[in-house]
Amino acid sequence: MSRAHRSSGYVFPLPGSALVSTWREGYTLAKLKRDVMAGLTIGVVAVPLSMALAIATGVPPQHGLYTAIVAGAVIALTGGSRFNISGPTAAFVVILFPIVANHGLGGLLIATLMAGAILVALGLSRLGSLIQYVPYPVILGFTAGIGVVIALLQLPDFLGLSGVELGDSTLQNLMLIGQALPTLSPAEISVGLITLATLLIWPRLNTPVPAPLVGLAVGTVVAALLLMSGVEVDTIASRFSWEFEGESGSGIPPFAPSFTAPWHFPGADGTPLEINFALIQALLGPALAIALLAAIESLLCAVVADGLTRTRHDPNAELIGQGLGNMVVPFFGGITATAALARTATNIKSGACSPVAAVVHSLVVLLAVVALAGVLGYVPMAALAALLFIIAWNMSEARHFVHTLKSAPVSDVSVLVICFALTVIFDMVIAVAVGIGLAAALFIRRMAQLTHTQRLDTPDSGQHFPAEVALYKISGPLFFGAAEKAIATLRVIDHGVRIVVLDMRDVPSLDTTAMVALDSLRRELGEQDVGVIFVGLPPRMALKIKRAGIKREAGKLAVVSNLAHAERMSRRWLGWRDQDSSKVTAGT
Repeated sequence: MSRAHRSSGYVFPLPGSALVSTWREGYTLAKLKRDVMAGLTIGVVAVPLSMALAIATGVPPQHGLYTAIVAGAVIALTGGSRFNISGPTAAFVVILFPIVANHGLGGLLIATLMAGAILVALGLSRLGSLIQYVPYPVILGFTAGIGVVIALLQLPDFLGLSGVELGDSTLQNLMLIGQALPTLSPAEISVGLITLATLLIWPRLNTPVPAPLVGLAVGTVVAALLLMSGVEVDTIASRFSWEFEGESGSGIPPFAPSFTAPWHFPGADGTPLEINFALIQALLGPALAIALLAAIESLLCAVVADGLTRTRHDPNAELIGQGLGNMVVPFFGGITATAALARTATNIKSGACSPVAAVVHSLVVLLAVVALAGVLGYVPMAALAALLFIIAWNMSEARHFVHTLKSAPVSDVSVLVICFALTVIFDMVIAVAVGIGLAAALFIRRMAQLTHTQRLDTPDSGQHFPAEVALYKISGPLFFGAAEKAIATLRVIDHGVRIVVLDMRDVPSLDTTAMVALDSLRRELGEQDVGVIFVGLPPRMALKIKRAGIKREAGKLAVVSNLAHAERMSRRWLGWRDQDSSKVTAGT
C-alpha cells in the first residue's frame, strides 16, 4: 500500500509508491541480483520490439529505443506497480501512425506530452479506479482492430512492395497495397517467412533465449546471405539515416538520447513545428485517446501482474508515473509509452522483485544503442514485419473475439463489432468515443428496464389503507434514463383517490432528473387536491428532495420511514379533510 498526504480530506497519491513500498519491505542483495537478471532478459527482448514498434508507428527505430530507455526508467521510478515494464506498445500504433502522417514526428511528441499531462491529472484526481468501468467488449473490439491494422501496415515490408506510402486511411492503404502487388520481392518474402517460422517454432523449444531475438537473428543471417549473393534486401541501415552535431550515418545513431524540445522536431512537411492554438486543438483529440488507452493498458497490466505475484498496485500512482514518463520522454526524442503486458509477464517469470528490474532493462537498451547500433542496422525490414505480425496476432485475441461473438448478448456483440469496425476503418479516437458512448447507452437502457412502478392493493407489511388512498411501489434506481418512465404511471390517478403513498424503500438512488420529475408530480397532484406521502427514503435522499424544494407540508406532502406510519398519517389527513368538508357543508 502506498503512503499518501492527507490535507482537508484529500488523499494525495504518492509518486513512486511501488519503489517506496519495496524499499520498506527490505531490499536485499539477493533481490537486487534477481532484478538485474530479469532486467537483462527484458532489455534483450525490448530492443527488437522497440525498433519494430517505432517503425510501425512511422518514425525511425531509434525513437522507440529512446522510449524504452527514458520512459521505461522514469515510469518505473515514479509509478505504482512493482513489475510493469513500460515502453512503446502495439496498442498505440493505430493512434500514433495518423498523427505522424498528419503532423510529423514533432506533432507526435507534442501529443505525447499533452497525453502525459492528462494522465497526471487523472492520477491526482484519483480516477485510477474509474478505468475498470470501461466495458470488456469495447477493449476487445479496439484491441482486435488494432491487431488487424498493425498487420496491414506491415504487408509492404513483408512482401517487399515498392512505391507504397501508407496513410491514415485503411481502405486507401488496402488499395495502395493491391496496386503495388506486382512489385513484390521473393527475397523479402523469403526473409519474412523464415523469420515468421522461427518466431512460431522457437517458443515450443522452451529455451531461455527470447524468440524475438532469435527470430531477428535468423532473419538477419538470411538477409546477409542474400546480400552476399547479390540480392538486395531492405534493412534498417538502408531505410533510415541520421544526422547529429555535424555527424551523419545510416541506421541507428550510436548515441544516448539527448535533450531536445519536442517542437524542434520536424512536422509533416519536414520543417520544425510552429506551436499555435490550431495545432494544440488538432492534437487534443488524439492526446485524449492516447491518455485513455495508456491508462487502460497500464492498469490492466498492473492488475495482471498483481494476480501473478499476489501483490497490490496503486492505480493513481501508476497513472501519475505513466504521465510523468510521457511528459519527460518527448524531450529526449521518445514516443508514447505505456506498460506492456508481454514484457511485464516475462519480467515476473524472470524473477523480478521491484521496479529496479525495469530500470536495468532501460540501461540494457541504452547499452545496445551505444555499443551495437551498427549491428542493429543490419536487421531486415521484412524480419521486423514478421515480428509485428506475431505481435498483432497476440494482441487481436482472436479466440476471445470469436468466443464473445458466439456467447455474448446481442448488445455486447454489437458494441464489439462496432468498436472493431471503427478502429479498422477510421481510427482509435472515434472507436473509443463511440464504443464507450454506446456501451454507456446500453447500460442506461438496461438499468432503466430494472426500474418500474406498480399499484399495490394490499401491502406486504399487512397495513390496510382506506379506499381513498392509492399505494404505489417504486423499485430500482431513479435516474435520468428511468425517472420519467417510472413516474408516468402515477400521473393517471383513479377518481376518488385523495392521497398517494409512494413506497420507495427499494429505490437505491435518485438524481436531479428524478427530483425534478417528483416535484412536477407533486405539483400536479396538488392541483388535484391529492396529497403525497413518501415512504422509506434514506436520510440522504430525504435531504436531497428537501434541498430541491420538495418540502413537508401538513396534509399535502410528508416523508415517513415505514408503511405503518404512512397508514396512520393518511387516516389523519383524511380525517382533517372530512372535518373541513363538514365545516363547509354546515356553512352553506
